[in-house]
Amino acid sequence: MKNIGLVTVIVLASLSCDRQKVFEQYHPIPEHRWNNTEVVNFNVTITDTISAHNVQIAVRNTGQYEYSNLYLFVTAVSPDGSSVRDTTEIMLADEHGKWLGKGSAAVYTLYYPYRQNIRFPIRGIYRFTIEQAMWIRDLEHISDVGLRIEKAGRK
Repeated sequence: MKNIGLVTVIVLASLSCDRQKVFEQYHPIPEHRWNNTEVVNFNVTITDTISAHNVQIAVRNTGQYEYSNLYLFVTAVSPDGSSVRDTTEIMLADEHGKWLGKGSAAVYTLYYPYRQNIRFPIRGIYRFTIEQAMWIRDLEHISDVGLRIEKAGRK
């Protein structure tokens, strides 16, 4: 009986920890080598057109990544077919070479605030595509790229 109570508490605690999350998914980069023709796709079902949302791009890099930054092409396509394309620079390390993401010497994860306090005007499936824009054919030591959408406001 004690075990059932403990399991219930753990499950309820884990469900309540991240109520703001609407979507979170990672795309692994094969062999940690991101080819400049490889497009990472995320399809996100949006049902809430009233609440403000934050859109974050997550990047996981190894400690061997050779640069302090990462340029990305990000495209968002709404259910009606309209789209927005941006070039975004993410700083992965500070001026002293210290990684800004959380992690260990093996892999660091950084959440970049791509768009804050936005409202999705239409219900449906939004498609986000992310491409590396470093002008290097095979960008090494990027292990995963992710997308997180959460409701804006307090957590």
